[in-house]
Amino acid sequence: MLRQRFVLDTTALTDSLAWESEGCTSICQGMNAILDRVAEGRLHLGISCYIPYPSVYNEIKDFARHNNCDSAVLSKVDTWLVKKTPDRYKVKVPSKIFYEYVDYMRSRINKGMNISEEAIWESVTRCIALSEGGSSLREMKDEIEREVVGSIIRKFREKYRAALRYGILDSAPDIDVLLLAKELDAAVISQDLGIQRWAEQLGLRFMESRSFPIMIKEYMNALPEMYVEEKDEDRMI
Repeated sequence: MLRQRFVLDTTALTDSLAWESEGCTSICQGMNAILDRVAEGRLHLGISCYIPYPSVYNEIKDFARHNNCDSAVLSKVDTWLVKKTPDRYKVKVPSKIFYEYVDYMRSRINKGMNISEEAIWESVTRCIALSEGGSSLREMKDEIEREVVGSIIRKFREKYRAALRYGILDSAPDIDVLLLAKELDAAVISQDLGIQRWAEQLGLRFMESRSFPIMIKEYMNALPEMYVEEKDEDRMI
């Protein structure tokens, strides 16, 4: 079997659909189960799983601690995941990628600006409508804060987050995952849409986090058949 390398994003261990496929009901139980799958892949299939150090490594550790996972999770992270810092000086990225990223970010920023303008206009319009009742500003203050400002801010945050966060690289760990995968010629495991988009731009193999433990399980299920076929071939020779 061809030995494979994978670079894991934090979501490879924390995505709920990934560990729910293992029959788990909590994040700590799920991380344990996925790391057990990684261990099986390492021992029986020669699969190597990497995480960028220290960026993604620290994210995973912090996530485990914030969710009160026991020390076994952190021990498995240190045992089965290879920690490596990407060579940020030697990894070559085509200049076209930078051009496309800047152009893509400009369009996202413009979209965010339009959403901001819409929120301002909506707040002004609703405040004018309230003022037509003839009440004083002091009397309208509580109603404006309750009925206008609060609801508009909530809606604005949702739209702004969708416009500027989904599908972009918004953190150093995201970039480290792509650089390390490029350096190792490895597949990227993530549930992040930004990482997926730019993995495709860089010509990297990509797999969703939820599919990764299922893939290892399928490989493991095929092992006995592979051994039987190899023995039959040896006998024929």
